[in-house]
Order: sequence, then structure tokens, then C-alpha cells
Amino acid sequence: MDPKIAQLRSLKEQARLGGGQDRIDAQHAKGKLTARERLDVLLDADSFRELDMLARHRSTKFGLEGNRPLGDGVVTGVGTIHDRTVCVFSQDFTTYGGSLGEVHAEKICKLMDYAMKIGAPVIGLNDSGGARIQEGVVSLGGYADIFLRNTLASGVIPQISVILGPCAGGAVYSPALTDFVFMAKGSSYMFVTGPEVVKTVTHEEVTFEELGGADTHASRSGVAHFALDNEVETLLAVRKLLTYVPLNNREKPPIKPTNDSPTRSCERLRTIIPANPNMPYDIKEVIRDVVDEADFFEVHADYATNIVVGFATLDGTPVGIVANQPASLAGVLDINSSVKGARFVRFCDAFGIPLVIFEDVPGFLPGTEQEWRGIIRHGAKLLYAFCEATVPKLTVITRKAYGGAYDVMSSKHIRGDYNVAWPTAEIAVMGAKGAVEILYRKDIQKSGNPAERMLELQNQYNEEFANPYEAAERGYVDDVIEPQETRTELIKALRSLRTKVDTNPWKKHGNIPL
Repeated sequence: MDPKIAQLRSLKEQARLGGGQDRIDAQHAKGKLTARERLDVLLDADSFRELDMLARHRSTKFGLEGNRPLGDGVVTGVGTIHDRTVCVFSQDFTTYGGSLGEVHAEKICKLMDYAMKIGAPVIGLNDSGGARIQEGVVSLGGYADIFLRNTLASGVIPQISVILGPCAGGAVYSPALTDFVFMAKGSSYMFVTGPEVVKTVTHEEVTFEELGGADTHASRSGVAHFALDNEVETLLAVRKLLTYVPLNNREKPPIKPTNDSPTRSCERLRTIIPANPNMPYDIKEVIRDVVDEADFFEVHADYATNIVVGFATLDGTPVGIVANQPASLAGVLDINSSVKGARFVRFCDAFGIPLVIFEDVPGFLPGTEQEWRGIIRHGAKLLYAFCEATVPKLTVITRKAYGGAYDVMSSKHIRGDYNVAWPTAEIAVMGAKGAVEILYRKDIQKSGNPAERMLELQNQYNEEFANPYEAAERGYVDDVIEPQETRTELIKALRSLRTKVDTNPWKKHGNIPL
């Protein structure tokens, strides 16, 4: 063999070993895959083309000149998922604990620049001890270089962060700037300051898992959109997400072939709304009955559960679903659900994914805690997102649509394209009890039997106002449809909206109420 070829092969084999077999064994002992094994799960077989495999750091402080591993603790390159191009980096914990130094950051930045040029998503597999302390401010500068690229790429190419180990300090802000964050339970965590610092500053005793584990961020903070049981499930979920989103903001979402008939009747929906308007039901049952193959890929499933968001297809076309959930807090909008919904709506709008809204909302959550924490400002985020969106917007009012929340949930007044209601819809300023108490207070007080008079007036109010027909008369809903027709009517509307063109006034950018 040519000595130069032998040298090249030797160097590449050395690079593939990362920090060496002992550290690979240690990674496996923790139940974790190596950086390259993760790429094997994530990407199509034999599709990965590595970049900068032979890069080394150039630091000389703290004895680093004597330890210059190839690849510098991160594997970067281009591959495919479902035969569609993606750019991916995978931090290698076996090399310097996956810590980020100058060359490590340069490799990631180079990959992100390449992704922007070719219009491909960036997927980051994070497993890092943080900034490489030996390289000092240079490593901090590397983080900032990445943050800038995250921001410039936002809304241009999808960005996905997968947390498969530690992610702490400044390292957390790159995932926070990306579109979706996946975490593996039991082996990943994120926090700005760790348990020891928290104990020193606030005297709180907290574990790594409690402070920044997958369950914490999926249910309490909302930082993580997905929390899966292990690394393989996490990586396979990323693959599924990419079946719904385009490669960039100039491409249409990928069509998914389906055998589910566009004219299928949703018979279960005839009886899903309880006779008692105060009784809950599960809006996810409505969603699954309407979409193709009952396949709903939920996002943020454990956070702000009074609103449901996620991806599905209708007639093979990917759509973003936003739905109030009567089974959680009666579907009321609060701070967390408003922010959750707004973020999802803006992602879908940025990447041309039509929105389908299922509305059953009694209003915004009252109380001092919500008001003092800024429900006005945060609720306005969801309103802003729907107003700004120019993708097709289809809204189905299944039951309650009360007060300002009626306006917010993609009403006709804020450029809803196709707005329909079921016969069970109640479109009004407020529910019957509250309205009657305000409108007929004196009448009720003067009556011989206030409770009986109250019930009589409530029934009268419900008959006159708790229905969809006044809204239909005014064109605020385009039609009142039978529940079983929902799938068919949505597909017809979606087909007609394929050529939709809508624009916003020229601006550098708006000023969303952050």
C-alpha cells in the first residue's frame, strides 16, 4: 500500500476512535451511545459525509499542545433523513468531555454556513461539558459565533437540538434559539447554573434531574418540546419530525402518501360533544379522527396541556394543529399556553405549513397570579402570531368561543381563511351565567325565586346567543357544518388554498410583545 494512503487511513481511523476505546467503553457504561453511533441511528444508512475530520485545536496553554485529538470533540457533516439532505453535528464526550473550544466552534459554524447555502436543516446532537476552560475567552467567543448563526438561520432553515448528555451554562442558549429541543430521559440535562451553584446562592437542595432533566424541561419550563425514554427513541423522533417540515423556507412541506380517503366521514364526532356544556372531552380524539391515518405527532405534549399543538397530514399535506383542550383547565388560555401556541404558529408560518385550529375556549384564565405575571402581554403573543401568519388558516369551532379568546384563536377578523362551526358551537361575549348576572342583576334580585329566575334567563340566553347562527349571519363563520363532515370540508378548503397569496406591510420586522 502507498505509504501516504496508509497514513491517511491511519489518521482517519484514529479520528473515528475519538478519545479512545477506554472512554468509548465508559460512554457505553453510562447507557449512552457515542457521537458516531448516534449518527448511525439518526441518518439514512451510508449517507453521512463527514467534514473536518482531521481538524485539531491550536491552543498551547495548560499543556494542550501535547494533546491535540483529531476532530476536536465534535463530528460534523452532511447526510440524509428519508433521502432528504440535512446538516448535522454530534459532540463527542469521549474527547475533552465534548467541551467547546475555538476549532470545535469553527467546525459547527462552518457547517451552519454550509446549511444556509444549500438550504438544509441543521441538527445538533449535544453532549458537552461546556466551554473549554483552558481556551478561556476564545471558547466564549465560539459560543457567540454559533448564537449569531442560530439567529440568522431562524425562519430560513429548520434548526433542531437534541440533548443527549450535559448542556450547561452558555451552551444552553444555542438550543434555546433553535426551533425544537429533544431530550433523552435519565441521561440529559440543561441548566444555566448547576445544583452546586444553586445551593450556594439560594440554599436550595436540588438534584441534576430535578433542576434540568428531561421531565423538568418537558413539563415545567417548556424548554424541551420532546422528552423520550432513551437515545434511540429520541433520534427516531427527530426522523419523524422531519417528515412534516420542509428543508427550508423556500420549499413546500413534503407530501406524505396516504390511503385514508379524503371523503371519509368522521362518525365518532357526531356524539363527542357532551350534552352538558361544562363537561370535558379530549380534543385529541377529534384531531385523530380528522387527520390522515389517526397519526398526530404532538409537540410539547406535557407542557401547558390546556392547548394542544403538533403536526399531522390532511390529504397527504402536512399541517400544524393548534387546539384548545377542554380536558385540561377547560381549555382556557393562560400565560404558558399562549406562549406555547404562539411559538408553534410562528414556526409553521415561517416554513409554509398550513394551520388547522380546533377551538373550544371559554376565555383567558382569571386571577391575580396571571394578571401580575402579564397575561395581557403573553396572551397578545398568540394574537400577534395568528395575525401575522400568512399561511392557510382553517378554524373549526367545536363548542365554546367566548370573549377575546374567540378573536385570538384565528378568527375571521384576523385573516382566518376558512372558519366553520359545529351546531354545538357557542359564540358569544361570555357564558350564559356570567352574562345573565350582568344583564339581569336587578331583575333576578326582585324576583320571588332568584334561582329559578336565574335558570330561566340562562336558558333564554343560551337559546338566543349560545349558538353559531348569529356569527354565520354576519359571515364571521363561513359555514356551520355537521361534525362528521369536518375532515372532508377541511380537505376541500385546504385544496382550494394551495394557491393562497397573502402579504404583510413592508417592515424590517414587527415588535412582538415579548
